[in-house]
Amino acid sequence: PKVNSPVDKPSVVSTQTSRNVRFAWHWPTRGVIVGGFSISKGQQGIDIKAQKGQAVMAAGGGEVVYVGNSLKGYGNLVIIKHNESYLSAYAHNDSIFVSEGQRITAKQKIGTVGLNKQRVSALHFQIRKNGKPVNPINYLPKI
Repeated sequence: PKVNSPVDKPSVVSTQTSRNVRFAWHWPTRGVIVGGFSISKGQQGIDIKAQKGQAVMAAGGGEVVYVGNSLKGYGNLVIIKHNESYLSAYAHNDSIFVSEGQRITAKQKIGTVGLNKQRVSALHFQIRKNGKPVNPINYLPKI
């Protein structure tokens, strides 16, 4: 019947995607969390200490909407739009392998870990919901 018709399936999938239902997040790199999320301390994401040059992967599929280093304090930055509600940001990259407008898949290598402001090799990772930073730990799978 109607529920199983091919015409209905895309609308169900797009509704789920736009509301972020069934969207699976992935860790962007392996390492130790050395900076936790704290809006009161101005920490809008988490810092993951890792080896310089280690792979940085997309936490989810989407479109690359920013690549550059013009946002002060973030170094080489990549921002991915996952759907209408969610963005993820990857700061302090050493190398970047994607460009603006590019569609990417979850776990695709987008860059490598570089040095942060304290000259420590770490990735600064943020998730933003409707433009506001949220704690990535609440979205990423348990280790």
